[in-house]
Amino acid sequence: MNQPETKTAPKSAFTVKETCYAGLFAAVIAVMAQISIPMPGGVPMTMQTFAVTLAAIVLGAKLSTVSTVIYLILGAAGVPVLAGFTGGLAKFVGPTGGFLISFPLMAFVIGWGVEHRKAFPGAFVVALVAGTVLNYVVGVAMFCALTQSTLAAGITACVLPFIPTAIIKAILASVVGFAVRKRLN
Repeated sequence: MNQPETKTAPKSAFTVKETCYAGLFAAVIAVMAQISIPMPGGVPMTMQTFAVTLAAIVLGAKLSTVSTVIYLILGAAGVPVLAGFTGGLAKFVGPTGGFLISFPLMAFVIGWGVEHRKAFPGAFVVALVAGTVLNYVVGVAMFCALTQSTLAAGITACVLPFIPTAIIKAILASVVGFAVRKRLN
């Protein structure tokens, strides 16, 4: 007698736990985006980069990248998850859209540094700086292109006022992130 064939479901790329973590950190980014301080250059200081860095440290490269993509898709679809409870594609093609667009790259680079910090001493710090610089480069490039500003004006409006807070956010995200990562593993 022949046994009936049993079919197994295809293996998912992510476990249920990983999927929940990615969704949870997309929500954390959305909540932190609402902490926003207007700045004179027209680019607000938000806690989004803190949340992206936190996600990268806790989740690593792959999952934090997924988390930021989920956040951006929600924002692009019009869900009010972006700074100031806004959403929509217009935010991605506006002067500060480059900062948003760079979040997955930022998360991946910082997450990679976290995953390789034991194999390569200094990898995390280099990745943290590189991820932050990537965020600024993409953000400033889009700001300058859309506002017809010079590079100097873009750096003055989008980088210089944010360096002290970027350092503080990176340190805080590192302290909190590694503590959470240790508890989850």
